[in-house]
Amino acid sequence: MASYTALDMFTLVKTSEKNSRFLFMGGSFSLAIGIWVMNFMGLIALNIIHFSSYQILLIILSIFIGVAFTSMAFLMILGKESQTYHLIIGSALLTLSAISIYIICIYAMNLTIKYSIGIFILSCFLIFGLFLFALWILFNPKNFGVGNHTWLKPISSFIITGAIVEGHFLLKESLLSPAHPLVTGDFSIDTFIIYLVLFVSILIFGGVISSSALVNRKLAVSDTNLKDIKSALDVSSIVAITDPKGTILYVNDKFEEISKYKKEEILGKNHRILNSGYHSREFFKNLWQTIGGGKVWKGEICNRAKDGSLYWVDTTIVPFLDKKGKPYQYVAIRTDVSNRKRAEEHLKETLQENLDIKFALDQSSIVAFTDEKGVITSVNDKFCEISKYSREEIIGKTHSVLNSGFHSKKFFQDLWKTIGEGKVWKGEIRNKAKDGTFYWVDTTIVPFLNKEGKPYQYLAIRNDITERKRTEEVLHRQDKLAAVGQLAAGVAHEIRNPLTSMKGYTEFLQLDEKDPERLEFLNIILDEIERVNTIVEDFMVLAKPKAVELEEKNVIPVIQNVISLLEFEAKKKNVYLHFDYNKEIIQIECDEGRLKQVFLNFIKNGIEAMPSGGDLYVRTFIHENNVQISIQDTGVGIPKEKLKKLGEPFYTTKKNGNGLGLMVSFKIIESHNGKVFVESEPNKGTTFNILLPSKTA
Repeated sequence: MASYTALDMFTLVKTSEKNSRFLFMGGSFSLAIGIWVMNFMGLIALNIIHFSSYQILLIILSIFIGVAFTSMAFLMILGKESQTYHLIIGSALLTLSAISIYIICIYAMNLTIKYSIGIFILSCFLIFGLFLFALWILFNPKNFGVGNHTWLKPISSFIITGAIVEGHFLLKESLLSPAHPLVTGDFSIDTFIIYLVLFVSILIFGGVISSSALVNRKLAVSDTNLKDIKSALDVSSIVAITDPKGTILYVNDKFEEISKYKKEEILGKNHRILNSGYHSREFFKNLWQTIGGGKVWKGEICNRAKDGSLYWVDTTIVPFLDKKGKPYQYVAIRTDVSNRKRAEEHLKETLQENLDIKFALDQSSIVAFTDEKGVITSVNDKFCEISKYSREEIIGKTHSVLNSGFHSKKFFQDLWKTIGEGKVWKGEIRNKAKDGTFYWVDTTIVPFLNKEGKPYQYLAIRNDITERKRTEEVLHRQDKLAAVGQLAAGVAHEIRNPLTSMKGYTEFLQLDEKDPERLEFLNIILDEIERVNTIVEDFMVLAKPKAVELEEKNVIPVIQNVISLLEFEAKKKNVYLHFDYNKEIIQIECDEGRLKQVFLNFIKNGIEAMPSGGDLYVRTFIHENNVQISIQDTGVGIPKEKLKKLGEPFYTTKKNGNGLGLMVSFKIIESHNGKVFVESEPNKGTTFNILLPSKTA
């Protein structure tokens, strides 16, 4: 019992670091007590009736010497890897323990003995051999193959017990003469002492057995916990154990499952067999530097299975260190994260696609997000570019800040009704930028719906169609011009001939008429005929536009000539003409006659726009390789809704106008590769800006 308990504790020393000292001392004490009890009780069993009183100190000394030799023996065996010479030294120390206890116990009984040297040496060798055999069986289980080695412990304990018992009897046989007491006299066996010794022995054995049972119970709980942990780890994780060189010593079922390798194929190899080639040499160099330094390494590794497929594992490699702080093995615990990595890769691809779509959208379209109330939450650069508002100025506002006033309230009510119902709205909207300019956008508003089917935000995608709208306006105007031209071609000649006759006869009547009142009537008829003739002339221009003959001219004298022609008419209406220019000579290529017609029309319109008098400014200057001629009056101005219709045939802001003058003037400027911009504000006046290409020397 003492041998089994001692061996049980010694075999648990290496697996229980927390209780190793307790187990070691318990095992040493248990085996030493077993040897002592065997020898002490064996001497009593000799039925010696003549022995003296005990020497308690020597008995205690024998116990301590036995414990000391036993401790040194197993310290030698357990302190390092069990090699043959360690077992030999340990067996020798156990032999010394048994012999020393036997001899000291004899002297503790005040007996004298003589030994036969030959038998004594034989006894020592026999005890040593049995101890060595028992230890060799227990601490070299690999000699018995792979499998369950639980039977080795009881076998070893029986051999050790046999060594102690056999040693006791062989040592007794080596005595040359019976032991006899140093003091003679009659002595009867003290039954009380015998039973006392028996009682103490039982207590010792009971204590040893109880201690062993308690430790075994704790270790059994620990083993159960370890088994549970291992079982849970095997189910959830991929586990591998390698030696310091990276050679695989152990893998669990999960490792086989994911790597497609069997244990027989992977044990004895290193992890290079799983190398996918994904990671760089520097990656593995850093890994080995970390674990080689005794630190835990964590990271994600892409491995290649036996069938060539790739898989990702989230890996933790834990180094186990010896007493010198050097790793003697590594435990790698991995978790399969292939699905997560694939999801991440798919997410990256999706994000990249979204970024590409966003980039393309930002390059081509005006994008804005609003919440369910229409408050702007996000805009792209294109939005800021066309609206002239910065993000800080526009975010947090609604689109009402861009309202140009062009559309009716019903227009926006219908828009909000559509998107509020979760439907996509498409249409064209005219907005006003921060600088007051107008721009048109082709708009698609997409509502994003929550689980209840209610919009929680809106995405507005717009495209700038301002140029298209201008082109449509030009085409619309050209269509009108074409219609007027067709009308003019059919009517102009038919009207002109009767007009010529009417004018001739009226002038003939004037020659003989002396009545002032009748002369006034005839003058009125001639004025009206001249007015009709002017309209016909305009029709003829539209019907058959004359080819423009451009010559290089100084535009300053041309304008001065027109102003001088109209100066008298302007004074009659209390209008003062002002002409400003920064250069005496500004050359352009033009048809002087037709350009004069434009200046006459614009200046006359300016004079007529000031019925109560005022100032009219004509300014000429060069701006960005263009000659800009501004004709600005201080008259009544033109409302916005009428301003955009200027130049259309038969549209005029004057009571007696026909709308053809401005239309013809715009046509003439276009034939000179120029442009006309009209700016006006009610009660503040109107400015006609004419841009013509300058002729540089």
